[in-house]
Amino acid sequence: MWILQRLFSKIITIKLWQIILMTVIILLLSSYSMHKLEPETFPRYIDSLWWTMTTVVTVGYGDYFPKSDIGRIFTMFLLYTFGIGAMGIIIGKIFESFSLYRKLKEEGKLKFSGKGHYILIGSSKDKLVNVVEELTANNSKCEIVIIDNSNKCPIQHDRVHFISGDPSEEEVLLKANILESNSVSVFADESISLSEYADGKTLLIASRVEYISKKYNKSIYTVVEIMKEKHISLFEHAKVDEFILSNESVSRLMAQAAIHPGSSKLFKQLLSKADGENLYEIQKKPQWITYKDASMELFEQGAILISDGNNLDIARRPNDTIPNDTKLFVICDKETFEKIK
Repeated sequence: MWILQRLFSKIITIKLWQIILMTVIILLLSSYSMHKLEPETFPRYIDSLWWTMTTVVTVGYGDYFPKSDIGRIFTMFLLYTFGIGAMGIIIGKIFESFSLYRKLKEEGKLKFSGKGHYILIGSSKDKLVNVVEELTANNSKCEIVIIDNSNKCPIQHDRVHFISGDPSEEEVLLKANILESNSVSVFADESISLSEYADGKTLLIASRVEYISKKYNKSIYTVVEIMKEKHISLFEHAKVDEFILSNESVSRLMAQAAIHPGSSKLFKQLLSKADGENLYEIQKKPQWITYKDASMELFEQGAILISDGNNLDIARRPNDTIPNDTKLFVICDKETFEKIK
């Protein structure tokens, strides 16, 4: 029993590449030995190699088999003992690697190596579910990375990769491959009751993102959720690209719905990519010189031009020249967008 325990303890510590190398050597030597021991049974080396492989994987087609006593003894003592045993260890090691990979992925300890993904930081499970649904509705093949301090991903989704750790640390953000991401969205921590402290934590993360952006000379598009509007100037200093007011936005939408009954349905429609008319970004066409040119052509195609970036006043300056690098936003359905994009 003591000998078996020592043997098993040694086997456990063997690395996968070592056992594979040892197995390959055994297979090649065994095939060569059988080819030499029974040249009539195995006239070609490929015949003996074929027999060795089918024996080791316990298939045993029976088309080749040793006929001499020495060939059978060699098979029993070397191939059956070491060959099949080594193959079993390889299979065990492979399954062990799969189990370890799954465990590390679930715990958020694996680095994400994809590109063009969306990074989500913080927020509640319900918010994350809504954001993931919207992102995948817009692009079913997009990859999403969630960074959270917990030991398990808040949501389960085929397109979601989880990174566990403090999102204000450079190492954790680089683990999410932030330099190759499409954007980084930082949500306010709802577990913090005071809005000042919640925005302070968000600002710390946004500042770290900006630090990484400068350090690696890589533009990182950042969207943050802010609890208080008066804190926007602080986030502007941190070079945040977009701000979403959390509680105040809801309050203002409630007020608009009270003043203009039914307006909430309009906002809901524009905020969702599910069905119907939605908000889309398009690029300037060569034939569009002024905003009037673009508006007229888009209207004929079934789309409405509403803004140039965050400028909603283009209807008051129809003859202004459209900048080449501008971002135009239109309202239309998905089929129309596919035609005009």
